[in-house]
Amino acid sequence: MRLGLLLIVLSALFALGPDKVRAGEVLESFPGEIDASERYVFYSHGFIVEGDDPRPVHPRWGAYLFPEIKAALANAGFTVIGYHRPAGTDPKAYAETLASQVRTLIAAGVPGGDITLVGFSRGGRITAYAAHGLANSPVNVVILAGCGGWVENEPDIVLSGDVLSVYEISDRVGSCARLRERSQHVKSFEEIAIGTGAEHGAFYTPRPEWLTPITDWINARR
Repeated sequence: MRLGLLLIVLSALFALGPDKVRAGEVLESFPGEIDASERYVFYSHGFIVEGDDPRPVHPRWGAYLFPEIKAALANAGFTVIGYHRPAGTDPKAYAETLASQVRTLIAAGVPGGDITLVGFSRGGRITAYAAHGLANSPVNVVILAGCGGWVENEPDIVLSGDVLSVYEISDRVGSCARLRERSQHVKSFEEIAIGTGAEHGAFYTPRPEWLTPITDWINARR
């Protein structure tokens, strides 16, 4: 790993505060035994990670550090469920699986406020699809640079529950305001614009600029 990327990862981990919370756990499969006292985060990665490489490199934005992002979220005290999607994954079918697993957690006694769907780019689109299917079981929703052209092309997709949108001002993928406008059953909506200058690649690594706000926001939902 290059020195610059290593420094970003370390700064993100230390920014969360090692003494603030008990470190969580990273799961790559759905838990066989559900602890209703845990806080669960489903992290859905961007399109570039679909396939076999958990750290693919984009020619403009550099390496996508999928394992390090999951570890940083777990370090904030969450049980992180982060699947490595295969190439050619159908977003809607995958979202239906996520929604079904969320319902399983809720049926096992996990409060909706202790479940968060987080997704970046295509993962953000998948997160929105999953949240749309959970209208009767709203959970926390975090979309990271995920409100692209699909928002206008699929006007029937709406959100519910508590929603946070984070986007990078130098990125062509911006605000989720249009999605929020048509989502009549959203309990709360917050949006944060960060300015790293790293375009879409701002979310390729666990930068404190986006990681700290979303972990603080998730903690505030409990």
